[in-house]
Amino acid sequence: MALPRAARTQRRTRIQEAKEEQILEAALEVFSLHGFRGATVDQIAEVAGMSKPNLLYYFRTKETMHRALITRVLDTWLDPLREFDAEGNPVSEIRSYIRRKLEMARDFPRESRLFANEILQGAPNIEDELKGPLKSLVDEKAEVIRSWAKAGKIAKCDPYHLIFSIWSTTQHYADFDVQVRAVLGQGQSGEGRFEDAARFLEQLFLGGLNVSEQPSEA
Repeated sequence: MALPRAARTQRRTRIQEAKEEQILEAALEVFSLHGFRGATVDQIAEVAGMSKPNLLYYFRTKETMHRALITRVLDTWLDPLREFDAEGNPVSEIRSYIRRKLEMARDFPRESRLFANEILQGAPNIEDELKGPLKSLVDEKAEVIRSWAKAGKIAKCDPYHLIFSIWSTTQHYADFDVQVRAVLGQGQSGEGRFEDAARFLEQLFLGGLNVSEQPSEA
């Protein structure tokens, strides 16, 4: 991954770090609205409130900013899956995963759109990560799900498609939020829509897996 220019200086100051975050925040706003191809350095500089030459001191190209954001988003996106615990109760683990993914859809809609746009473009900036660290992590958690099925804790299922289904249903509430709110209408489109979604998805996935409620071990 190409580092911002300031990150390669020996004495990286708090001011430099703050400027980089300011630029990345502006880049996230622009990329999430216009996509990578539609975004320009001029637009990012304007949103960041700085001159283009000043911005280019910290990040030489649009590609560098985009790659920094995508790498950060992918790492954040994988955190809930990393916490999937083989020793945990399947009910608690699956419910927690669904809810954490919905919380991310609620709290990070711009990051979700950025990631979705990257995937739709063929993942040119993160293909290596998808085939490497992401695949390894999903393989690991797929074995956790298989172990639960073998132990009779859940119904047999394809663990990969279970994970894909949780990804798609939860991220829908970020990527298609305008549609969701329009269809739900004024009475149901407030913040409570995420709790409603969580309850339904728990019913959908836990019910489909025939998971019996069991008290978590102390």
